[in-house]
Amino acid sequence: MKLIKALALFAVTVASAQDNYNLVVGTYTNACQSKGIYVYDFNVNTLDFKLKSNTEGVINPSYLTVTKDKKNIYSVNEDGAKSTVSAFKYTPTTGKLDFINKKDSGGADPCYIINDDKNVIVANYSGGTIGVFERKADGSLNDAKQVIKHSGTGPDKSRQEGPHVHMVYFSPDNKYVFANDLGTDKLYMYSYNPNGGAKTLVFKDAFTLKAGSGPRHLVFNPNGTFVHVLQELDGTLTTLDYTNDKLTNVQEVNVTPNLLNGKHGAADIHFSNDGKFLYATNRGDANTIAVYRVHANGLLSLVQQISTQGSGPRNFIIGPNDAFVLVANQNTNNIAIFKRDKTTGFLSYTGKKIELCQPVCLVFTPNK
Repeated sequence: MKLIKALALFAVTVASAQDNYNLVVGTYTNACQSKGIYVYDFNVNTLDFKLKSNTEGVINPSYLTVTKDKKNIYSVNEDGAKSTVSAFKYTPTTGKLDFINKKDSGGADPCYIINDDKNVIVANYSGGTIGVFERKADGSLNDAKQVIKHSGTGPDKSRQEGPHVHMVYFSPDNKYVFANDLGTDKLYMYSYNPNGGAKTLVFKDAFTLKAGSGPRHLVFNPNGTFVHVLQELDGTLTTLDYTNDKLTNVQEVNVTPNLLNGKHGAADIHFSNDGKFLYATNRGDANTIAVYRVHANGLLSLVQQISTQGSGPRNFIIGPNDAFVLVANQNTNNIAIFKRDKTTGFLSYTGKKIELCQPVCLVFTPNK
């Protein structure tokens, strides 16, 4: 009997541990009191949270990326001409982040970062460049082995006076790295050779989007046949067919169709884990998240627009169980928590918020 009780207790303990994940948050540190990167213990069933760990004195780690083995985290450090990329050792059980080293980012104001087993790749917004860094065995970074400089302008003279690389993104098969350039209205496509040294990225093609739209973020659908590109400046969401490594325009919709003469500020875009719904945040005068049903032919149908319960929604994340969504409201210093209906895709605000200085990037990882 004692053995049965012990096994039952063990089963409950294991089940409860699986209900909890680490929520890793990147922030800005120059506008209010923030120490950099924060790690919360987050229960995906109760939506309860508790601060677990944080860095000290890390400058503007607005975006970050976690390695596949969960042993390292890399972050940008947006700091104008002094911008860097930082490497940390990551211990999921405690949430602790130990600084390893940092390197010049290869351009001003890095705003997005990705990694694989070999490299870390960074989009430098103000610099209009892409920086490629080799990962060493201890998790540290070498100096940039390749820096690609974009050129060109767009019609919006205040925002498109030069190139502004806003995102880098691996294709589903890892053959290519895509780069959104807000300043030139182009989606760049680079062949990717992880061990290519100064030719790790080789230009293949550039797809031109609507003039003045300002491509910011993109996402592939789960089977890799369509690319959905979100444009910041006009709130356009463009669906592109991705067949035989070529892009063709399928559909254009607007993430805030009721925003007549207001200011757009489209930010982030993600699929639900089941691939049936697509979500997009918009800042500016809207501060909403749009919900789209996704059809087999790649076309989108808007089914809901809901307030993000704050101002300046940046990155958002859909929970591992598809049952909730967290939205980082940068300007109002909170992360709003929404329940998600898996059948309809609809969101409903729970009344819960994580209060935190200028949250930007949200990532879930296992806690062990």
